[in-house]
Amino acid sequence: MSEILSGDVLPGAPHPREQTRLFGHSAVEADLLGDFHAGRLPHALLIGGPEGIGKATLAYRLARTVLAGGTEAGAHDLSLPASHPVFRQVASMSHPDLLVLRRAPEAGEEKIPTVIPAEMVRRVRSFFGATAAAGGWRVCIVDAVDELNAFGANALLKTLEEPPPRALFLLISHAPGRVLPTIRSRTRLLRLRPLASPDVLAALDHLKEAVEDLDAAGLPSAAEASGGSVRRALVLARGEGMEVRSATLRALEQLPRPRPEDLHALGARLQGDRADGLDLFIEAVSDYVAARATQEGEARHRLVRLGEVWEKVRRSALEADIYNLDRKALVFRIFADLAEAVR
Repeated sequence: MSEILSGDVLPGAPHPREQTRLFGHSAVEADLLGDFHAGRLPHALLIGGPEGIGKATLAYRLARTVLAGGTEAGAHDLSLPASHPVFRQVASMSHPDLLVLRRAPEAGEEKIPTVIPAEMVRRVRSFFGATAAAGGWRVCIVDAVDELNAFGANALLKTLEEPPPRALFLLISHAPGRVLPTIRSRTRLLRLRPLASPDVLAALDHLKEAVEDLDAAGLPSAAEASGGSVRRALVLARGEGMEVRSATLRALEQLPRPRPEDLHALGARLQGDRADGLDLFIEAVSDYVAARATQEGEARHRLVRLGEVWEKVRRSALEADIYNLDRKALVFRIFADLAEAVR
């Protein structure tokens, strides 16, 4: 089981680098494997798509294959057996030719940083400046490139502009359109799509022995409501995840006049739930705002107001998470703003 203190893993779930399976992206894997064996693999891939659909799992699978010099003869995907030395080294973060940039506390620290520190990114130049320990490839995974600040992005760009031989960058992005154009122009975009519900359910079934507190009976419902994200499905299937989502959707359906007793109940549920509940609440509100914004015939002034409300929702949720603010007050404040926007 993965360590909890890092920003690139869902607490309580196995880390992507430990995964032996990838669901729903077999055609992408086959293309990447073919490119590697044909010598067509670019020096940098920007792996984009919504959160929780397997981008990091794919990155680690490709990294293992490259570092191992390829897969077994006749393989059609990027699988390496868990007993393979490279698999074990990558899983334990001990492979000398792999560098991973992520939001993780520095030595002696406990709090997860909000961005990938520039000091961490500066290690890239010395990493690629050294000779590969195994005499082959060196791989750098950035999870996620969205979490680089301006200093970190510029530090990464310097090596992207002049990559050494047999260097591979795997940049994970939940919103590739927001990545610096100078970085995008030096990478090949590999856009992954949300998974089909059967693939999400298959992934949940594969993970259920490793993840605590999963409601086995609720897995099909969680997969259906996940929007193609295994991460979201895991959150929905744990604790009161489905109840939080259902309560939020009920309150949203009542706009512009939600029942106060329902908002009280929703706020109380968020107050007692783990941090995942707040994420589910915000995601449901986000989906609602996006649906209203794309609704045909919606008045322009209302669209502008919805955009303003969404920015306020994001700021409020971030403050509530950082400062552990009262969840019930947050719910009432957000629904008051939503009601004003749609009235």
